[in-house]
Amino acid sequence: MDNKDAEKLFFIPFNTGGHWLLLTINPIREIVYYLDSLGNDWTTYPDMKVLIDTVLQAFRAQRDIQTSRRGANSITWIKVACPQQRNQIDCGYFMLRFMRDTLALGRLKIPTDYFEEFKCAFYTKDQVDEIKEEWCQFMIELNVCS
Repeated sequence: MDNKDAEKLFFIPFNTGGHWLLLTINPIREIVYYLDSLGNDWTTYPDMKVLIDTVLQAFRAQRDIQTSRRGANSITWIKVACPQQRNQIDCGYFMLRFMRDTLALGRLKIPTDYFEEFKCAFYTKDQVDEIKEEWCQFMIELNVCS
């Protein structure tokens, strides 16, 4: 981070070994937004939580922030009620859509009930196809497929 005191969101696409989910982190506020299109809690993936907490603690140490022993565990995990997939194969596209929605709105906080502008229980087939098309176009523009 060039400006280590500036608030930013960092997107971490995370694969649990067969499922993609999105972690969006505000390291200054030590908040981890957890978006899982299967609706699992982060406790389902304890190794993931340990890894991310360790990274944030290292970031805190790099910034020379002193915390009390109690404050050392002050990382806040927020499970976001986001659209849920209805099959076992679209998790990667949901993760991309969550990232795109957050970037499109340019906000530094994700509400626990997701963004009002994109709030729905499930994405429609058209909404999933839209992110598939955008991803394909992005890959073509990068010449990844040539």
